[in-house]
Amino acid sequence: MRFAVDVGGTFSDLVVEDDDGRFHGFKAPTTPDDPAAGVLAAVARAAESFGTDTAALLGRGSVFIHATTRALNAILTGTTAKTAFLTTAGHPDILLFREGGRTDLFDYTRPFPDPYVPRSLTFEVPERLWSDGRVLRPLDTAALDQIVDQLAALEVEAVGVSLLWSIINPAHELAVGKLLSERLPHLAVTLSHQLNPILREYRRASSTCIDASLKPIMGPYLRDLDARLRGAGFSGRILGVTSQGGVVETSMLAAAPIHAINSGPSLAPLAGRAYARADAGRDTAIVTDSGGTSFDVSFVRRGEIPWTAESWIGPPFRGHLVGFPSVEVKWIGAGGGSIARVDAGGLLAVGPESAGAEPGPACYGRGGTRPTVTDAALALGYLDPGHFLGGRLALDVAAARAAIDRDVAGPLNVTTEDAAAAILALATERMVAAIEDITINRGVDPSQAVLVGGGGSAGFTAVAIARRLGCAEVVIPSTGATLSAAGALLSTLSAEFRTLAPQRSDRFDAAAVTAVLADLAERAAAFAAGPGAGSLGHTVRFSVEARYVQQAWDIETELPDGAAIDAAGVARLVEAFHRTHEELFAVSDPDSAVEFLTWSARVACRLRPDADDAPALATGTPQPASRRRAYFAGHGWCDAAVRAFGDLAEPVAGPAIVESAFTTVVVPPGATARGSGSGGIVIDPGTAR
Repeated sequence: MRFAVDVGGTFSDLVVEDDDGRFHGFKAPTTPDDPAAGVLAAVARAAESFGTDTAALLGRGSVFIHATTRALNAILTGTTAKTAFLTTAGHPDILLFREGGRTDLFDYTRPFPDPYVPRSLTFEVPERLWSDGRVLRPLDTAALDQIVDQLAALEVEAVGVSLLWSIINPAHELAVGKLLSERLPHLAVTLSHQLNPILREYRRASSTCIDASLKPIMGPYLRDLDARLRGAGFSGRILGVTSQGGVVETSMLAAAPIHAINSGPSLAPLAGRAYARADAGRDTAIVTDSGGTSFDVSFVRRGEIPWTAESWIGPPFRGHLVGFPSVEVKWIGAGGGSIARVDAGGLLAVGPESAGAEPGPACYGRGGTRPTVTDAALALGYLDPGHFLGGRLALDVAAARAAIDRDVAGPLNVTTEDAAAAILALATERMVAAIEDITINRGVDPSQAVLVGGGGSAGFTAVAIARRLGCAEVVIPSTGATLSAAGALLSTLSAEFRTLAPQRSDRFDAAAVTAVLADLAERAAAFAAGPGAGSLGHTVRFSVEARYVQQAWDIETELPDGAAIDAAGVARLVEAFHRTHEELFAVSDPDSAVEFLTWSARVACRLRPDADDAPALATGTPQPASRRRAYFAGHGWCDAAVRAFGDLAEPVAGPAIVESAFTTVVVPPGATARGSGSGGIVIDPGTAR
């Protein structure tokens, strides 16, 4: 038996894979002050469903996979550890200057963003290396001792060390790390050449400081979760989800917590791809994950999980660059808990502020008074107030309508129904804009993709989104309400190893690169034999960051021959780079030499017999078919058919509502829903209104 939990801003989603390979889903409210309590509450509900207690259920488990937004939330809320930055003398402004770039060139009203570590906690280490690793200025250990004294006096909790050219010769950086460990052994320290051996100074320094600042937060959190799961009866393997869409030992995640920043969202594309293939026979999909707090979206093209080297925390150029490639997921503050209001200009706004888990929407009856997307769906008749979360939480229709009347309908002088419909319509437009940003704005036609709706609140807007984009089909997986947690059970145990070894195609040293690739292959094999021991096989993918000579930015190119490289292999690699460049930018320069910079090996160990399957979520005994009054803009109050997930042997035409214990899918007039092979539903959205 395997477990996977995704701790979100509103709910903690748990998926249990039983001994027969079937998935079972459970939800419990997230407990922000003690996330482990919410995880254990979800496990307790699973135990109740299986007719046993928590200890007995956990005792049957072999793997527990954990995804969390704790690292990201710590950065966004400014609650990371007090962190200092040590860099080469004369270069204290690396984090301030960044890499340039502005989204609005002539908007000077926006202040220049603050560096991740303030100048007051930035220290210049007297030392300097040449770009070939030779020592230009020896490390001044006496001055370093004085810096350490200042760190102690300032009660710093973490230190990021990023010295110039330490990626070529790490001697000075290692010496700094050694002195810090001897003088201040309690400090969390990250050395840039060990964490992220890349050429670009800002990215390397940024990732180093972010990682250091998270260690005092994530280490205790992961150890506490581990101890509490062990104390509750679990004796198997505990793994954490990374931003790269894989899983690793929690000890490895605690040692490099920067990889947990996009922990949960990175898995939705993996699960979405599987269900798009299984239920719609499509390899191109828009995968959404709409929870209580955020709306995450990614674009799977030709079956390839989207990757980006430009992963920012916050807005591009004004946020902080993570410095690692990761699964590309765009998110906005729009979900079931997004708060609706009328602004000072008399215009309706929805989000990004969320009611969260506490106090939650007004209809939860937990102290929330402001109207949310969930309140709007309830007021329109889409939600069954007595069947929310399988009947565990009774929803207050009167409270939802009162909140909408006070904050939206009254100020806009419209009816409650029109106000609620407008809330959902505006939330839909914000979600469409996020999707267009990763499709239309990049020259991709979204109408050629299937829309996969994941997340507990996806069903409120999925068909409306598909109509706006022109998508021919919508897939709502049976695991949709717990899509990221389901993706965790489909993921692989993986790691990436990187080495900087600059080369040019017109003077390529095949022997040197062969040695680099052999070392990377050896490290990947050690991972497969160590943490990956007992897996069902593994694969290793080799790639390199490359660019045309004097080009500003590089792109990742997969090595067509794996770890082998010779004269013919170099020619094939250059051709692969040209093709990749052409695909990304619609132009290439075959006559130009190519520069190769950082070489990498990504190893993935399979934990399931078939990582591409799309298991159905057990839905229990379905509710009998019924009818319910629901409001649809342009149609008014309608008599809508109500069907259960897993009970769509015959297609149902809208207006209809398909529901399970965890999610509700709205099928408006003109749309048709049918059951899918994996237990979910496939919707033909019909024509837009």
